[in-house]
Amino acid sequence: MTPADFQFDLPAELIAQEPATDRAGSRMLVVDRAAGTFRDTCFRDFPSFVGPGDALALNNTRVLPARLFGRRAGGAENTLQPPTAQVEALLLEQVSDRPLRWEALVRPGRKIRPGETLEFPGGLTARVLERGERGVRLLEFEPAERFFEIVERIGHMPLPPYIHRADAGSDRERYQTVYAKQRGSAAAPTAGLHFTPEILDAVRARGAQPVEITLHVGLGTFQTMDEEAEVESHRLHAEAFELSEGAAEALRRAERIVAVGTTSVRTLEHAVRLGAGRFEAASGKTDLFIYPGFEFQAVGAMLTNFHLPGSSLLMLVCALAGKDLTLAAYRHAVEQGYRFFSYGDCMLIV
Repeated sequence: MTPADFQFDLPAELIAQEPATDRAGSRMLVVDRAAGTFRDTCFRDFPSFVGPGDALALNNTRVLPARLFGRRAGGAENTLQPPTAQVEALLLEQVSDRPLRWEALVRPGRKIRPGETLEFPGGLTARVLERGERGVRLLEFEPAERFFEIVERIGHMPLPPYIHRADAGSDRERYQTVYAKQRGSAAAPTAGLHFTPEILDAVRARGAQPVEITLHVGLGTFQTMDEEAEVESHRLHAEAFELSEGAAEALRRAERIVAVGTTSVRTLEHAVRLGAGRFEAASGKTDLFIYPGFEFQAVGAMLTNFHLPGSSLLMLVCALAGKDLTLAAYRHAVEQGYRFFSYGDCMLIV
């Protein structure tokens, strides 16, 4: 298989540039795997698809305003660099606390070298320690004790590149789930953006149990794939996850697990394999790449947004629902004018 096997035609006007006025007002395409059918509904109907014995797995990661804009202050290998040169850093993953080090995507990636110092508003500075692949750098920040305070003040929400506008103040609330708690993501787990407290209450009233897990979304979730490479040879960048004992116990009791988003699916399927088929408390990193042929051990249903053609996320959906049925559903969504990607509509696979 290659990414070319997972393509579909998507008019640019269907890529959502703004969130829906009402979080729970999005459209929802319900895909029935057993029947091989799909039908149009609204996300407000979601609670009717869950019931007693169901665990609703929610990724409670919180998105940092992780895009930082500053300037290059020169460095050991670049002493002639003008002090006003602009730089952008997208924080991906915290590597250590003391010293405070982060992996980050930087622009202009080719020019920024180890030894340079980057300056940001609020007195925040970063020294470039190492150069990685795909524009990634290892940065050491000062002052460490005020780092998150400064980032919350000066940072911008890391909207994906297919949203062709600058982030707005409203994105700080809308590009965040209502149950976001654990700080550390560079992108939102977007299937969760549809939920409101009222919808979660309705889920509980139906007898289903929301269960919070954590996967911090980073480069692994949105990295691009080589169009010519075989899917089987692709490797994802590892992302940090955590499954508490309380969550593991609730998942063990569940008759069916309904995963909210691809990040939840990857966390659950990784964790159940760590426990040899049983959920146990766990934390660490996962680079689990799910594509057709994968044998699911944990997930019985999934809520997800519509994904990029040829992406690893679309391949995960095809692994669960079947490639032909998934692509047929996507073509239907295009014909019916569904909104795509992060701020778009959603699909429920049962």
